[in-house]
Amino acid sequence: MHFTAEHENLRRTVARFVDTELNPYVDEWEAAEEFPSHEVFKKLGDLGLLGIKYDTAYGGLGLDFSYSMVMAEELGLVHCGGVPMAIGVHTDMCTPALNRFGSDHVKRNFLAPAIAGDVVGCLGVSEPGGGSDVAAVKTTARKDGDDYVISGTKMWITNGLKADWCCLLANTSDDAAHRNKSLICVPMDAEGISRQKIHKIGMNSSDTAQLFFDDVRVPRANLIGQEGAGFMMQMLQFQEERLYAAASALKGFDRLIDLTIDYTRERSAFGKPILDNQVVHFRLAELRTEVEALRALTWSAVEQYVSGGDVTKLASMAKLKTGRLAREITDSCLQYWGGMGYTADNPVSRAYRDTRLISIGAGADEIMLGIIAKLEGTLPGTSNKAKQQQ
Repeated sequence: MHFTAEHENLRRTVARFVDTELNPYVDEWEAAEEFPSHEVFKKLGDLGLLGIKYDTAYGGLGLDFSYSMVMAEELGLVHCGGVPMAIGVHTDMCTPALNRFGSDHVKRNFLAPAIAGDVVGCLGVSEPGGGSDVAAVKTTARKDGDDYVISGTKMWITNGLKADWCCLLANTSDDAAHRNKSLICVPMDAEGISRQKIHKIGMNSSDTAQLFFDDVRVPRANLIGQEGAGFMMQMLQFQEERLYAAASALKGFDRLIDLTIDYTRERSAFGKPILDNQVVHFRLAELRTEVEALRALTWSAVEQYVSGGDVTKLASMAKLKTGRLAREITDSCLQYWGGMGYTADNPVSRAYRDTRLISIGAGADEIMLGIIAKLEGTLPGTSNKAKQQQ
């Protein structure tokens, strides 16, 4: 991937924002189990960082996807996982389909204020009975005159407690599971919506909610794209979400290794620094190599995506590798910190809790493996034809 001067300028802007507007407050936000998302998003919007890849007609910068991933990579330097995840939901998970397929009406009412940082967005896909299995979504949106009447429950919704609008996936017909779903922009102040906080083992600063929709009326004009195309559009959104997950983890992984090198160099046991043990410095060298391999895979996928290529397999591989590598890095580094690594406020233990979600959200590891196997023609009932069609 060739990075331009514009990429590097953006990188410096985001890094400066992380240093001055995020990291000084992370510990406070983690303890409170929330961060001031409206305030933070407005500051990001004022810098043009919430619409990097979106149409200038709606306040975006009009740059390609690689610039958005530069921002994601720099957000990996935030000293927690919750805030970057919340930002990513807004920029790369609930808005891509809106930007790509939405009418001028929905873009004016939802995308433009999202880019400006005037509102907080969330993505309503997962449900108590259907997370990775998107086809199992049960929430319905029945037509009644010029409105949809929405009923159902959404689960594990990042930004859900504070969101002003939701990109909601719902069944709009009785057709087959892959053809009956639509994406709808739902104002979260609509009558009939209630929210309940979900407590988690990590990502504490990011608010997470269960959302309840009880005969919620929204205009049918809030539909994104064509009715019945929601499953397809959500699959496309997942590609950007999965690449965001990979890119935003890279610098965080490097930071954990750096911190562990420094700590093991200073801490002695049995008359020498822990780092001087071959098992330790060899393992850290191995982990650093794995991070660089993931970085190459991620940016290769981004480059191909920008060029219009189908990166379903590469994005799935990057997402899978990120989740698996997160467990390796955090577990190994925590071990080398010893008892200090087991304290709640240690940066490695925080990452140990936060990054475990990577292998679950946006499609679990097993879903990624299924996608890769299908495209490799190795699933039962498939052949190399799937691979040849890539």
